[in-house]
Amino acid sequence: MTAHTPMSRLRPFTVHVFNPFARRFAGWLPGFGLLTYRGRTSGRVYHTPLNVFRRGATFIFALTYGSDSQWVKNVQASGRCELRTRGRDYVLVEPQRFRDPSRRLMPAPVRAILRLDHVDEFLRMRIEA
Repeated sequence: MTAHTPMSRLRPFTVHVFNPFARRFAGWLPGFGLLTYRGRTSGRVYHTPLNVFRRGATFIFALTYGSDSQWVKNVQASGRCELRTRGRDYVLVEPQRFRDPSRRLMPAPVRAILRLDHVDEFLRMRIEA
């Protein structure tokens, strides 16, 4: 799978400028979530704002910065994380990376943006019962 996307160039800006601001609202707005997970080597707890979309008993994350993002590696290593979205908290398990060139699980406007950015990798996680 592809490790980088054209969006990868924006990662430093996102991490240092946008994310601190977005943490304030990401857990409340539709299409956004605040992901909480533990670093696989540091053990530190991280809170990362992301775009996320619910599909039945799963949540789908578009890997806009590629599959080599630290949050992806950390979540895959632990096999679980917590998500706050639309004001509700979920425990997510069983991370599964997949490629979908049609981007069919994304809402139409998001699908168009992802197509422009050549993003076709996703992470699916099941809501823990």
